[in-house]
Amino acid sequence: MPRILQLPPDVVTKIAAGEVIERPGSVVKELVENAIDAGATRIDVEIEAGGAELIRVVDDGHGIEPEDLALALASHATSKLKNADDLFRIGSLGFRGEALASISGVAHVCVQSRAVGHDVGAQIESVGGQLSAVTPWNGSPGTRIEARHLFYNTPVRKKFLKAIPTEVGHIGEQLTRLALAREGLHLTLRHNNKKVIEIPGSATLRDRIRLYFGAEVSDQMYELNAEQGPVRLRGYIVDPACDRGNARLQYLFVNGRWFRDRSLGHAIQEGYRGLLLTGRYAGAFLFLDMPPEQVDVNVHPTKAEVRFTTGNALYHLVLASIRDRLRRANLTPRLVAPPEGARLAPPGYPGMATPRPDWMPLPAPPSVGYQQSTPPAVTLPAAPYSTPPPVTGGTPAETLPASPEFPSGFLLPPIGFGTKAIQLYDAYLVVETDEGMLVIDQHALHERILFEQLRRRIEAGQLERQRLLIPEPIELSTEQAAQVLASREELGQLGVEVEDFGGGTVLLTAYPAILGRISPADIFKEVVDRLTAKDRPPTKDQLLEHLLATMACKAAVKAGDRLTPEEIAELIAQRDLADNSHHCPHGRPTSLVFTRRELDKQFRRT
Repeated sequence: MPRILQLPPDVVTKIAAGEVIERPGSVVKELVENAIDAGATRIDVEIEAGGAELIRVVDDGHGIEPEDLALALASHATSKLKNADDLFRIGSLGFRGEALASISGVAHVCVQSRAVGHDVGAQIESVGGQLSAVTPWNGSPGTRIEARHLFYNTPVRKKFLKAIPTEVGHIGEQLTRLALAREGLHLTLRHNNKKVIEIPGSATLRDRIRLYFGAEVSDQMYELNAEQGPVRLRGYIVDPACDRGNARLQYLFVNGRWFRDRSLGHAIQEGYRGLLLTGRYAGAFLFLDMPPEQVDVNVHPTKAEVRFTTGNALYHLVLASIRDRLRRANLTPRLVAPPEGARLAPPGYPGMATPRPDWMPLPAPPSVGYQQSTPPAVTLPAAPYSTPPPVTGGTPAETLPASPEFPSGFLLPPIGFGTKAIQLYDAYLVVETDEGMLVIDQHALHERILFEQLRRRIEAGQLERQRLLIPEPIELSTEQAAQVLASREELGQLGVEVEDFGGGTVLLTAYPAILGRISPADIFKEVVDRLTAKDRPPTKDQLLEHLLATMACKAAVKAGDRLTPEEIAELIAQRDLADNSHHCPHGRPTSLVFTRRELDKQFRRT
């Protein structure tokens, strides 16, 4: 049996470096955090070859005493902790005292520092952990640290570094987090003697967001301020129109420290539920200020994760604050005209949207094999189905068939106070408003209206059920049938009642009366698909909301349904009664605004 041996110091240092120093960005993060803890108001970062050959960090902080330089490079030596109790009230970014030791173990490091109140500074060098003597240094107050030839003695680690642009991107991301967290900090980054980033100390948080993420984000943010006991939540949340395909636009900070947290990330997404499409992520820049003893930052080697003593309370604080702020915001998307002088691409050129066909074949109306004993709840009348003949020539205006009930181009009488509306392509409603022109997606808006009607009736316990005279058998797989029968309670709240018939067959005995015009089997199959999906929401409330959205989508009028003037008027009137009329339950916008000012601008009236 092999004997147990104590590892030599150089191996211990390399192991520690492997936990803390993952790439050049990790070095930059640790050095800049130390500079911030030293009270720096300006930090200049210079790198070469993506940081692999040189990382230089210069700050104007309070500096290091000459007699402490050697200790600064020693393992587990720090000025930020005195005893074990201090671990439970950490207020600084760094505290373990292993960053500089880890960096010096895998690079050539030179530390030059002049402490406040000293006429001259001192410097020390380390090559792979071997320290030189401390010598005088005649420099400005503050600290200057250089790390050259990163991973020179661990070539395997260096081999796994990515391309230079990728490593520069990681460094930029680290500085982004630190710049957002510290207003008043002047921060610069230069790569191969070229300026990459410069953020003046006078830049506000909104200015910093604009610099990093552009006007699209900074101009569409909503300020957030909330308090819960000693905890304060502040920052900005981004309009759903600026959603992303990943969560990289979500930044969380606690007491000035960036961190990631799956629970709070979930709270952000839940706050936007119904405003984002599946697979899209919201943007948020949220800051938590709380007593240090309520957060443990010592649970991750790179301090990227933290643990809270009141995690559930923070989850609900973030969720409720986001929902409340979005509820008070006008989330109707606005169409912005292209800049003056911009030219539209000719037909067929890349970037131009594909024209919609002049007509779209419509499905035949569903067959109804049941009797309805009670009238459905108030909803839009069913639109007549029609299938236009194929277009053989001429312009769309000449060939589009006109309906006797709703002729093409028919202008409605005023709706409300002088409002006019027209249906285009049997899919969109164009409404004149005081602000300008409102374009409505008839399916998305009707879906939102039905969704809210269903939800209100369920909450009030007043959802009417239509019982089938003859139960309808539904063939499912054995697994699906078992899941459906296990979810009878949730289905019952939706007005859907089922019974076991044996094998993979279930009997549908009742369905919501509000969906009277839709085949119960069609609705039920949509519900089953959602119920048995692998990404099914984990909570009962989320499941019910997903099922409600599915049912509302199935029952709403579709693109291609021609509406009568009365139906259009009713749909627009119902829009004003909906709580969140700006988005459908699946997150698609229901309407777009093109303001009168934009119209005048395009016609050179301003």
